[in-house]
Amino acid sequence: MSDDPTDIPRDPSRADARRRRRRRAASVLPTLMTLGNVICGFAAIHYAAKGIDETAFGFSTLSFAGGLVFLGMFFDAIDGTVARLTRSTSAMGAQLDSLADVITFGVAPAFMTLRLVSHYYGPAEDHTLLGPADSAYAKVLWAIAAFYVCCTALRLARFNAEVRSEKKEDHLFFKGLPSPGAGGTVASLIVLHQYLVSRHVGIEEGLTFARAAALGIPAVMAIVAFAMVSSIRYSHFVNRLLGSRLTFPALIRVVLPVLIAIWWWREALAIGFVLYALSGPVMSLLRRPGSTQAGPTT
Repeated sequence: MSDDPTDIPRDPSRADARRRRRRRAASVLPTLMTLGNVICGFAAIHYAAKGIDETAFGFSTLSFAGGLVFLGMFFDAIDGTVARLTRSTSAMGAQLDSLADVITFGVAPAFMTLRLVSHYYGPAEDHTLLGPADSAYAKVLWAIAAFYVCCTALRLARFNAEVRSEKKEDHLFFKGLPSPGAGGTVASLIVLHQYLVSRHVGIEEGLTFARAAALGIPAVMAIVAFAMVSSIRYSHFVNRLLGSRLTFPALIRVVLPVLIAIWWWREALAIGFVLYALSGPVMSLLRRPGSTQAGPTT
């Protein structure tokens, strides 16, 4: 008999048990990513509830809340990838992901908008936004915010209810504006608003701009709410990019916006999300009548 310890037969049951333990540990990662999204949405609401003139880590509270929405977007983008890599996709994970999105991309942006507009137009003695009986603007604003949250929930419920195939071509488009795109549009405009206002502190013209721009954000929020529950097709840029050959022109189209965003990240985020929100209707108008439609969309 050889004295080489490598010749000692291994217990296959132990090896299988170790693999199962590693697999169970890895299967927790997607859930943790999704719960990170939940925490980001909750924290965004928390900071938005503070005084708009306060700061958090050097940013205005609304700007910091917007940053948390984008952090939640990062967790939302990677949890599905992590689930596929660890082979731990599940129906529960899909439902949890949608619940997280309702908080981070629905409730948080809507509440941020309420806080922003109430700062400039709310009664000095009452910032509840329902305000006195003759405060019509507060009631309209509250109704828009509630409508946006409802559309976010409906969009995600439709996404879960629709039957989607595993074909690659069926995952290149969204049916309706995805909730991260809608939430990102609202949050990026609020972050840009806060940045522009901070550069004009104490200037009367700056206050006039701040008040006017604050009223424009609820209008944008109402538009993207309709877009979420519409049947307009939106391109799934991530799947298209990962599923195509990375040619030099394609690489330039990816790298150039990233370089621009390094110096002007607030402007780049706002412009990027607004252009994406507009891309669906624009492409629908440009698409020739009678053209072949794609199959099921996500």
